[in-house]
Amino acid sequence: MLGAKRKVRIETERLVLRPPAHGDYRAWSALRYDSAAFLTPWEPTWASDHLTRKAFTNRVYWAQRSIANGSALPLFLVRRNDQGLIGAITLDNIRRGPAQAGTTGYWIGEPFARQGYMREALQAVVNHAFTKMDLSRVEAGCLPENNPSRRLLEQCGYKYEGVAQSYLQINGRWRNHVLYANLRHDRRGKTDVG
Repeated sequence: MLGAKRKVRIETERLVLRPPAHGDYRAWSALRYDSAAFLTPWEPTWASDHLTRKAFTNRVYWAQRSIANGSALPLFLVRRNDQGLIGAITLDNIRRGPAQAGTTGYWIGEPFARQGYMREALQAVVNHAFTKMDLSRVEAGCLPENNPSRRLLEQCGYKYEGVAQSYLQINGRWRNHVLYANLRHDRRGKTDVG
């Protein structure tokens, strides 16, 4: 069973979602470096070694362990047409038993933003979570002013649930987040983001 979990691969019309591999280092570090100004307002402060090969190697090993033990599903977004790395999505904090839930987080390189790639990836991961992993609830949070992320979540079936005070440290400050959830059997109706 653990061997099968390591072979996770989700295909969409334009993307292959797969775990990070050691050979992805150069593409990943270049994309993160080139997109730093675009990404850092929405992310935790990068460690001083964030873009190093050693930090990336640790990230790959963490991904392998997380997939093997079922605690997270970290995936890179790779375009099918040119095998280019464009971003990442993680289903993290997977809770089994009564909860059957997990939390999605994602990022995309600036050149690939607002082209529907992340919507495609997020819909595929949610479908995988519900149909292959038997989760009942997939959660997400984002900064209240991150309207593109809020629209993305709503387009993918997530519904607004409230605000978490001082939820995460983003760019060096404790920040409130708006919380969303996507339920496998949702009867809550549609909501809209302003």
